Amino acid sequence: MAVPADGADLEASLLSFEKLDRASPDLWPEQLPGVAEFAASFKSPITSSPPKWMAELENDDIDMLKELGSLTTANLMEKVRGLQNLAYQLGLDECLSWERNTFCYQCQPSVRFDLH
Repeated sequence: MAVPADGADLEASLLSFEKLDRASPDLWPEQLPGVAEFAASFKSPITSSPPKWMAELENDDIDMLKELGSLTTANLMEKVRGLQNLAYQLGLDECLSWERNTFCYQCQPSVRFDLH
């Protein structure tokens, strides 16, 4: 047999157009008899009931997940940036509130709060 000179000819010579019927029990016997029937009759708990994390979600949470899932990559990144900016602003507000409370505490030393 002659060896093809071109790589494409080699690939073409290795192709097989034989159709294998995988439904035939004679050609492809079950490794463990009865497993196919058991697997078909067994209802997996994953498919019959929602996962635990999904059961704890409310309708608003599910709507938000659907909304986030429909966003493009750029829109999702913009949403994440907005959440990061919101968290940063919340931290600044908390810091200012803490400083204000500390200043008020220093102005009124007679008022004591036990924080521990």
